[in-house]
Amino acid sequence: MKRILFASSYTNLGGGETATLTLAEQLINHGYAPHLFVAGEGAFATAWREHDWPVHIHEYRGATTYFVPAVWAQFPLVRELERVIRDNNIDVIHSDYHTLPWALPAARHAGIPGVWTCMGWWFRPKRWQRGFFRGVDAVFAHSEAIKNGFLGEPPFMPPERIEVTYPGVDTSRFNPRVDGSAVREQIGAAGCQVVVMVGRFQSVKGHDTFIEMAARVLQRLPRTHFIIAGENIQSGRDSGYKRRILERVGRSRRLSTHIHFLGHRNDIEVVMAAADVVVTPSHFESFGVVNVEAMAAGKPVVSTNRGGPAETVVDGVTGFLVPPKDPDAMATRVIELLYSDATRHSFGTAGRMRAQQVFSADAVAERFAVRVDALLPQHNH
Repeated sequence: MKRILFASSYTNLGGGETATLTLAEQLINHGYAPHLFVAGEGAFATAWREHDWPVHIHEYRGATTYFVPAVWAQFPLVRELERVIRDNNIDVIHSDYHTLPWALPAARHAGIPGVWTCMGWWFRPKRWQRGFFRGVDAVFAHSEAIKNGFLGEPPFMPPERIEVTYPGVDTSRFNPRVDGSAVREQIGAAGCQVVVMVGRFQSVKGHDTFIEMAARVLQRLPRTHFIIAGENIQSGRDSGYKRRILERVGRSRRLSTHIHFLGHRNDIEVVMAAADVVVTPSHFESFGVVNVEAMAAGKPVVSTNRGGPAETVVDGVTGFLVPPKDPDAMATRVIELLYSDATRHSFGTAGRMRAQQVFSADAVAERFAVRVDALLPQHNH
């Protein structure tokens, strides 16, 4: 059994952490035993322990994008990571961006490979960081958009060094047979059409666009209901944003009757099962795992087209792509889908097939394992 340590500065269970958890679940089938090194207790550690996998808690704040590799390599956190690696006979460490400045030197000291997955296209290295990133043993990116954003123009390292591995989705968990009727009953929408958004409260997620879209849809289809699921507030700025969104809905009797905030849900597959259409109104998405989960669930998608969604959603086949911050365009496409059972069914069927072929968690884990296996000494295989 090969032991892999996933290191993360995020304690909640957002898209990146969900993708990491899904990858770890599938790596079991490829001979890996997953450990988690995380910056505090939270939903991420709780979900990890539910699998009876080891969790190593060490409170720290993730590095900023301005980190200086030679300085950060002297931090005590490097020695703590090295201790965990040695005490648990870890064979390879996988890090998020904000832990990498400590994880990579710890891996070097312990004599094991260090790998990382770039999950955001805005993590473009500063000039003084380029040598550090060239020294990572294997680099993955969650989309072509992320890869290209990270490399810059011209690319600062050979593009073939970075392998695009889309976050895998559990296509057995997200599937068209899940029953969402309980959620429909919970919000008083039995017999009505339902539009769902899933996303944490950050301004980039476009809740404002979703609400303005909902107002336009209700003018044409007044019995439609709208669900917003997600929480994961990370900062005071996020709290202020959430307050403004709730106030905007509260000022309208029609909106407050038809828009339902469900908060954090561990059963997002059930929420999606309640949907006729799933909407991703983000100003941009590095990948946009919600779109792929929706496709796996057999749901048509209406998504903004900036970043990863342009790669994952096939416009006019598995869903519709619209420009960011354009509630009119979004409402037009949502209304079109709500009016047409045939189009919803066609998009849902095509989306399910695409999710299984391209984004299934097992296929992604296999590609990841092949790359990492090549870094390990032969006796560990």
